[in-house]
Amino acid sequence: MTAWLGQICRHPIKAHGREELASVLLSAGACLPWDRHWAVAHDAAKLGDGWSPCPNFVRGAKAPALMAITARLDEATGVVTLHHPDREPITFRPDAPEDLQPFLDWLRPLVPAERAQPARIVSAGRGMTDSAFPSVAILSLSSLRDLSERMGRPLSIHRWRGNLWIDGWQPWSEFDLIGREISIGRARLRIEERITRCCATMADPATGVIDADTLGALETAFGHRDFGLYATVTHGGTVSLQDEVHL
Repeated sequence: MTAWLGQICRHPIKAHGREELASVLLSAGACLPWDRHWAVAHDAAKLGDGWSPCPNFVRGAKAPALMAITARLDEATGVVTLHHPDREPITFRPDAPEDLQPFLDWLRPLVPAERAQPARIVSAGRGMTDSAFPSVAILSLSSLRDLSERMGRPLSIHRWRGNLWIDGWQPWSEFDLIGREISIGRARLRIEERITRCCATMADPATGVIDADTLGALETAFGHRDFGLYATVTHGGTVSLQDEVHL
């Protein structure tokens, strides 16, 4: 069956917005460029040098309103613009100390008061993915449609915060690809492991309100909470929408 690249997404600030791309240049051993380049550490974070695991950061699993943020990154200047239905847009530079406080002031109303509060923006020289290795998240649009049918409602791709969405695979057949390589455009990626999901996927990315038991639906149908795959780039190259996907 012919498969192709249906969507490309990146998330410049981990858990704080997404944007869609038409193409992107992947590099061997690296995350998708600018994906999770920054993360927002909370006031209880215990950060090490470099990459740190997700419990150190403000994220949608604890603050579902974050799921409604959209982002736009100007790569040339490092300027990010965020939009949220309940906030005025904000444009700032995550690397600029003078821009931190205005960003934190903008963000705090979206974080429940009983949760650890946003404190600073950090970066690590690699994407702050949930995997300990630099990964690209590959997901199946066919599996998403199947889960949507099982739940009786359409589910947005943005619940899942993936990078590369493949169309044309048989639903759930992607789990058979672990340990194998795929080619997309001029790039090659090795499928490493499944992605186990958290309750951030239960929030509507249009509103940031929890409205769908995605985890319960996965458990009921399949006995697990896995959706999507982590992959590593083994050979760099440009990938574009509609590029064919091959084993």
